[in-house]
Amino acid sequence: MKTKGQIEAEIADAVIRFEKDFMGRGPMEAKAYIIDDMVLVRLKGVMSRAELQLAADGDPSRGRDLVKQVRREALERGRALLEAVVRDALGRSVVSMHTDLSTVTGERMIVFVLESVPAIALRDG
Repeated sequence: MKTKGQIEAEIADAVIRFEKDFMGRGPMEAKAYIIDDMVLVRLKGVMSRAELQLAADGDPSRGRDLVKQVRREALERGRALLEAVVRDALGRSVVSMHTDLSTVTGERMIVFVLESVPAIALRDG
């Protein structure tokens, strides 16, 4: 039986693969945390140089909004893949997914809310 840490690493690795395959580039670092009925994934260094420039140049708020909109739309199109990874790893369906991207730090946070607390969180928690 896998430990909580092994499952968290498995989810983080799967999100890295998703980012590389679906978004075109992967984060510099990824970490997943199982917290009660949630999975928090923190991705560092997800923005490309072009996205960083767009977010900083000209009208920064317009650039930030554009980068966030494109990233949000792309993530929504791959949402089923990400939810399947979490479901397969934890044996719980995803009820909702929330995400935000900081154009200042280049970090993305993804929170998956599960239908119930997975057994691994009860055992290792």
